[in-house]
Amino acid sequence: MEITRPTLIVNKNTCLRNIEIMLEKAKRHHLRFRPHFKTHQSIVIGRWFRDFCIKEITVSSVQMAKYFADDGWKDITIAIPFNVLETDELNTISPDTKINLTVDNLKTVEIIGKKIKRETDIYIEINTGYNRTGISSTSINRISEIQNRIVSFPHLHYKGFLTHSGHTYQSKSKHEIQNIHFDTLKKINDLKSYFSKSFPEIEISIGDTPACSASENFTGVTEIRPGNFVFYDLMQHDLGACNIDDIAIRMFCPVISKQPQRNEVVIYGGAVHFSKDWIRNTDGKELFGRVILKKGEVSELLDTTNYLCRLSQEHGVIRMNPKVFRQIEIGDVLEIVPVHACLTADAMGCYFTKDNAEIEMMPRV
Repeated sequence: MEITRPTLIVNKNTCLRNIEIMLEKAKRHHLRFRPHFKTHQSIVIGRWFRDFCIKEITVSSVQMAKYFADDGWKDITIAIPFNVLETDELNTISPDTKINLTVDNLKTVEIIGKKIKRETDIYIEINTGYNRTGISSTSINRISEIQNRIVSFPHLHYKGFLTHSGHTYQSKSKHEIQNIHFDTLKKINDLKSYFSKSFPEIEISIGDTPACSASENFTGVTEIRPGNFVFYDLMQHDLGACNIDDIAIRMFCPVISKQPQRNEVVIYGGAVHFSKDWIRNTDGKELFGRVILKKGEVSELLDTTNYLCRLSQEHGVIRMNPKVFRQIEIGDVLEIVPVHACLTADAMGCYFTKDNAEIEMMPRV
């Protein structure tokens, strides 16, 4: 395809391989596989999962739940504390679609119980160290109070504990990911054991891609909800959660300027395309993407002396070693591996396949 502006290309075969590998891991450990769709936000890519007979999914908003419910998904978990201002919108989703909600406070339970009339499964979110949302695993009385209020409503059903160990994304190694994961399992299983007499069928739902990719210990877990794994990215590679060949998306950006005095190339492609997420390069500097150079039919991932080193709104600067710099011409299109697939995809708003087919994403509000 002819590329004239920043374009996000997805490799379907790599996505399918990533889905199959994670599904097989779930089967191997007797886990329900409920992939998070917030990474790709696409009906088309969602159908790739359906081809593997996956029936349960995770989303991050009511809008996203409606988007995928309209494509026939019948079992959807909104895996973030429910936004009570969207109760009316939630009520418009067909009752044929099972919607599972997440809470971490009593007020949300009260509003759900009074304003949402559909049969609804409820998870209590537990904070196991990420410190974003959720209830501390040591807050036994608070958890018990919320459990009891949930079951006091006849149409609400207490399902169990849900957690997202997002602090694995700040890890420095696969070993650190596994330590965080082990700590999460201990906290969540201690809660399960404590409350098992009152609620013998408590489920445990966990969701971060680094742990789901790097670990083989899922003691006590009922389901996994990874999302980023369908694409992976440089951040996951840096953590040790995937190989470069597992990364399924690339940004293609035109070269618009060369600066010989600095061995820098300027591309049309900036923060509004990549986001401003970065990882630390081997030289200690911020890295926003790595460069792949195509020579004929062969593509080569360049070493880290060649990297996307800074971003402005619409443009990026790639620092290069002199030998590679001399090979680049104005009007070339460079292939760049992004740092964070979720934010890059959200920023771009659509994908293209290698054969020039456009893949739409969820419409913006």
